[in-house]
Amino acid sequence: MAARLEDPDLTVVLTPMRRRHLRGVLRIEGQVYPRPWSPGLFAGELTLTDSRVYVVARIGAAVAGYGGLMAVADDGHITTIAVDPAWQRHGLGSRLLLQLVDSALARGVEQLTLEVRASNRPAQELYRRFGFAPAGVRRGYYADNGEDALVMWAHDVRTDAYSERLAAIREGVTGTTVVEGFDP
Repeated sequence: MAARLEDPDLTVVLTPMRRRHLRGVLRIEGQVYPRPWSPGLFAGELTLTDSRVYVVARIGAAVAGYGGLMAVADDGHITTIAVDPAWQRHGLGSRLLLQLVDSALARGVEQLTLEVRASNRPAQELYRRFGFAPAGVRRGYYADNGEDALVMWAHDVRTDAYSERLAAIREGVTGTTVVEGFDP
């Protein structure tokens, strides 16, 4: 039986995504996205270490979620984030986003952006907790069904107020998060 978000014994390990994780990543990708990224696209992204950060969340040996960040100049773009449906609503999205934001800040990012399906309210709620606010709409952005994307931005991510926001989010995630392989 899967642990619950309230489970203080849940341990999630966050590590940089490697080629060896792609089978688990692609399994999740196929479950949660109508038009999943290809193995080649992920493999290509993993070679762009100057501007990209990809992270996986593992529970035991299994990949339970992943996320990606593209950093260009002082902008960070969350390229993807997904959690295995069996582990959704267990705090993995928060853990992944915390690690992506930490990585963005380490790279000197001043603001963050992302696109999210207009119909994906749970994801929008997660992003709002992280200070993302709607800034526009990309009409017909999603090719599978022509759905609009809500463009969201988090500005001023280098402020004390944003650091306090992140600390409060970390405090609210129960269980243990182990971060391995990322530069401090």
